[in-house]
Amino acid sequence: MLLYIIRHADPDYAAGTITEYGHQEAAALSRAMSRLAPTHLYSSPLGRAKDPASYTVETTGLPLHIEEWTQEISGFSVEQEDPYGTTAIWDLHGAHVRTMEPPGPRSRDWLALPPYNTDGFPELVEMIAEHSDEFFARHGYTRDGGTYHIDDGQLGARAQRLAVFCHGGFGLTWLAHLLELPFPLVYSGFYLWPSSVTTVLFDERTEGVATPRCIGLGDVSHLHHAGLRPRPRGIKANHE
Repeated sequence: MLLYIIRHADPDYAAGTITEYGHQEAAALSRAMSRLAPTHLYSSPLGRAKDPASYTVETTGLPLHIEEWTQEISGFSVEQEDPYGTTAIWDLHGAHVRTMEPPGPRSRDWLALPPYNTDGFPELVEMIAEHSDEFFARHGYTRDGGTYHIDDGQLGARAQRLAVFCHGGFGLTWLAHLLELPFPLVYSGFYLWPSSVTTVLFDERTEGVATPRCIGLGDVSHLHHAGLRPRPRGIKANHE
């Protein structure tokens, strides 16, 4: 099974949708998605995810299903002593994160440290994990620790390609959960371009047991093929 985590196209946050440039990105992405051949399309309920997804609906003919739990992480921010001031909790600079004493290798351990122990944030991360597990169970992959047991009774489970249109902060949080990585290091060490495709393979080396493996992060080759330049939404400095 393959999972495509797709960040929404260039956003118009004020209008709750995407910009005119974002529509060009979404059109280019839809052509790439037709080649990637998803079997299922999902989206966050927010317009800036649903609107670019509509292009892929048109090119693939697949129905779009809304997953409420995939909307962006919001309402959690940190005041930093740098020129950028208030920053989303999932967008702290690496200089801050990497001076913290890590509590352990597993992603959940970090929830005991500030600012990640902010009221409500550990519960939000746990909610995403629970919904993720339920989402994959629907597709015949049941989580057991960091591995997934495949239901052989669900015909075609292994051939599924799930495309999920979502958001930058959410996408990184989900990836950290799937890969069992410390999520603050994923937040500060990785970036998802608007309209980018991150591909996770459920790697089955033992019959009936798979582990998620990222085989492509933040791919925007569809933009280059269309003569478009990726826009660095969320990169605050020296991005040229």
